[in-house]
Amino acid sequence: MKHQKPNVLFSSPSAAKRVVIYGRVSTQDQDARNQIRQLKGYAAAQGWQVVDAITDTCSGATAASERDGLGKVLILAHQRRFDILLFWSLDRFSREGSRKTIGYLTQLEQFGVGWHSFTEPYLSTLGVFSDAIIALLSALAKQERLRIGERTKAGLERAKANGKRLGRPRTSPDRIAEAKKLRASHLSFTEIGQRLGVSRVRAFQLVNQQ
Repeated sequence: MKHQKPNVLFSSPSAAKRVVIYGRVSTQDQDARNQIRQLKGYAAAQGWQVVDAITDTCSGATAASERDGLGKVLILAHQRRFDILLFWSLDRFSREGSRKTIGYLTQLEQFGVGWHSFTEPYLSTLGVFSDAIIALLSALAKQERLRIGERTKAGLERAKANGKRLGRPRTSPDRIAEAKKLRASHLSFTEIGQRLGVSRVRAFQLVNQQ
C-alpha cells in the first residue's frame, strides 16, 4: 500500500482524541497489518491515543451483524469508549452500498463518534466540509433507496404480467367453513385459533369471511 504523508488535523495537545482503528481484508491470504501500521502512524502524527485496532477478514458486503470486528466497533461507539474511528478507505469500512454504509456512519455520529478515511481525507467528519460530506452521502443513500424501490416495483409488474398472483394467497373454502363450524359450536376466537393453528385475529377474519 502506498504510504501517505499525514496532514495534521489537530495540532494542539489539548485536542488529543481517543481513536479506534478499523482494518479489513477480503481473504485469509491478505494481511491487514500493513493497513494497521500506517493507520497507527497517522494517528500518532495527529496526537491521537489509539485505544484499539480492530480487523475483519471478510467481504466488505458482509453485514455488520456478521462481522465480529465492525460489530465490536459499533458496540464500543455506543459505550462512548472512543472519539474517532479511523479506517483505510470507505470501501475497506463497508461495501454494502451507500444506504447501509451511511447508516453505520450515522450511528457513529449519533453516539458522538467522528470518523475519518485515511486515503480519502475528504470523507471525514473532522474537517470544515463535514456537513457537506454527510449531506452528499445521505443524498446517495436516498438515491439508492429509490433505485431499490423502482426495481422492486418493476419486479412486481413483471410477475403480474406473467400471471403470478400477488399478495396473500386466498384461503380455501374448506378452511373458512371449518372456522364457521367451530364458531357455531360456541367456541371463542382464541379457541378457534388454537384448533386451526392461527392467531385469534386470523380466526375472527376466517369466521367473518364471505
